Amino acid sequence: MKSVEQTLAGLGIELPPAPQPLGNFAPFLVDGDYLYISGQISSAPTGGIITGKLGQDLDIETGIKAARYCAIGILARAKAALGELDRIEKLIKLGAFVNASPDFGDHPKVVNGASDLMVQVFGPDKANHVRFAVGSPSLPSQAAVEIEAVFRIASKG
Repeated sequence: MKSVEQTLAGLGIELPPAPQPLGNFAPFLVDGDYLYISGQISSAPTGGIITGKLGQDLDIETGIKAARYCAIGILARAKAALGELDRIEKLIKLGAFVNASPDFGDHPKVVNGASDLMVQVFGPDKANHVRFAVGSPSLPSQAAVEIEAVFRIASKG
């Protein structure tokens, strides 16, 4: 069975250093068998942030790309928290906010960018998760998307 790192490499994804939070909070928290990842904005792995408002400045394809970048940032934070991504037993939940105009209604399509990547990385059984995808009038740094995650993890040793 391939490791998560091998799967990422096969997808052409190299995890960037874990993004630092934009405020006075922890980027991640391990509590028992669970790893909580704070909201990750749509930062490109090479730097820069996908900014703008879906339904106004951005199309759905760009929103999907932004959500995928959020998922890559989530994985980078998970690796920083755990040391190795193979400790992840299951993705439990993604919570997503989409910077959107009032008449935009395709939030779920946008957030599929993150959900689909998680399924590619962990497989359908480990990545079968619950989720919310809601619109927001603005996000930190004018990011297009922000996503949080909860994982169940294996104990060390």
